[in-house]
Amino acid sequence: MNELVGILLAAGAGRRFGSDKLLHLLPTQVPIAVTAAKQLRAELPRCVAVVRPGSTVLMQALQDLQFEVVECIDADTGMGASLACAIKAAGAAKGYVVALADMPFIRRSSIAAVRDAIDAGAALSAPYFRARRGHPVGIASQFEQALLQTRGDAGARALFETHAALIKKIPVGDPGVVRDIDTPADLSPRFSV
Repeated sequence: MNELVGILLAAGAGRRFGSDKLLHLLPTQVPIAVTAAKQLRAELPRCVAVVRPGSTVLMQALQDLQFEVVECIDADTGMGASLACAIKAAGAAKGYVVALADMPFIRRSSIAAVRDAIDAGAALSAPYFRARRGHPVGIASQFEQALLQTRGDAGARALFETHAALIKKIPVGDPGVVRDIDTPADLSPRFSV
């Protein structure tokens, strides 16, 4: 139970994007989700990804990156179900670094800072860009049972709101921590990353 586990939430429907956004190629010719996965995997030796049922191409791409991949049959009920599914698959750990597959522009240094805060004993950790909380978030093992009960679209948001005093806030100069891809317009260079 000494290791931290990277969790990649990749089970969203991406309806606003108009096509399978997680497999949409960035200018690097690497899909959005694969780019996000590579960044997470580079900083955490063990990673679990949760995908929608039938996402065989995405599943294979993540397995190729040495992710443990699990299908979430309840993915349509919201991010909370996906998070619970991922935590169940990960099992007991020192903590979890939870990343979103539609956030490919997060720098490795931001992921490492969140990881290191949990490793050093923080209960919760998150990067902050211009005072705005971003992703990934770090969650210590004391919240494992709460994570297994998450439902709806909020994911771990309620946990962070309820225990705001426990958050190790990490200021970063990384706009990628607050830049998610919901529509094709979100791929335009709003930030210099």
